[in-house]
Amino acid sequence: MLSLVETIAKALVTKPDQVAVAEAGEKDGAVVIELRVAPEDVGKVIGRQGRIAKALRTVVKAASQKQDKKVVVEIIS
Repeated sequence: MLSLVETIAKALVTKPDQVAVAEAGEKDGAVVIELRVAPEDVGKVIGRQGRIAKALRTVVKAASQKQDKKVVVEIIS
């Protein structure tokens, strides 16, 4: 999951070298993945009205269901 989130995020931002993805543990039975990007790239990852963030979470959710895991993506600047 980490590589999937990292690949998608790097394609969206202007500073791909500042993209950092890490597993932050578990919360309510779900694996938490933290996505950190440069402050000026946060808007690009979230998108208008959160559409890109929602799409990213949907792709990760679909991929995680194949592994019978629940995954939550948190975007942090």
